[in-house]
Amino acid sequence: MPIELIILLAAMVVSWLVFTWLIKVVKASVNTAFAIAIILLILQLLFGIAPPEIWQQIKELPQIIKDLFLNN
Repeated sequence: MPIELIILLAAMVVSWLVFTWLIKVVKASVNTAFAIAIILLILQLLFGIAPPEIWQQIKELPQIIKDLFLNN
């Protein structure tokens, strides 16, 4: 069996593994983005909480956690 054929087969296997991994990553990213969008939509429609308010709380979260542990 020529070495070129072995290299070709190995390259095809590696390419297939990278491609399937990429598909899994994209699928997980899309599912996560969809879940975040649904949560933001529910918060806005049911409670009137806008996305900038959520973002502000996310930015303040490290300080809130720090205060929680230091005050106990």
